[in-house]
Amino acid sequence: MNGKKRISAVIFDCDGVMFDSRQANINFYNHLLEHFGRPPMNRDAVDFVHMNTAESSVRHIFQGTPFTDEAQNYRMVVDYSPFIKDMVITPGLKRLLVKLRPVAGLAVATNRSNTIGEVLEQNGLSGFFDIVVSSLDVKHPKPHPESIHKILAFFHIGPEQAVYIGDSLIDLETARSAGVRFIAYGNEKLDSHVRATTMEDVERILAQMGMEEDYSR
Repeated sequence: MNGKKRISAVIFDCDGVMFDSRQANINFYNHLLEHFGRPPMNRDAVDFVHMNTAESSVRHIFQGTPFTDEAQNYRMVVDYSPFIKDMVITPGLKRLLVKLRPVAGLAVATNRSNTIGEVLEQNGLSGFFDIVVSSLDVKHPKPHPESIHKILAFFHIGPEQAVYIGDSLIDLETARSAGVRFIAYGNEKLDSHVRATTMEDVERILAQMGMEEDYSR
């Protein structure tokens, strides 16, 4: 284990790791724009909303319009349920969570806000996680490390005992700021030495990081 402590907690990002939610995000934010008579997002806007908080995303896509405040209020009350069907759960995720649940603390650190609870519940994932930290649970969302610090405090562990699985530069910066190990999921552009493209890859990497003694294969 190269002198490092065994992994005690595995932290997941939501969008891009647990789910392919790109189409859901597109549909949701385009719905907000359409509600206020605005044209749909361009590609740059789509990339932005995929990584940032809902509050920042609304501010970004409504910049230069008189609707920003109204749009912020509307996105907090709009029914998100119809958009969850557009989210595709990552193959192998539930199998991995079942294997990890007895041997590690499990957490979510996401820049989603009031939608994360419903997303997890509708996909049968709520019971797997000990703590879920959204942008509403911190003063400073990712890439600030506050969400990771909150999770480490919950488990009473140091950063060397946790790993964060993310897919964006914001996730990478968050992990580095918090001092936790990072697995870059499905994004070859990230400057990370540890990469995974499937949940099977994640399982193998976690074993290499020091969880192998906990798996009874």
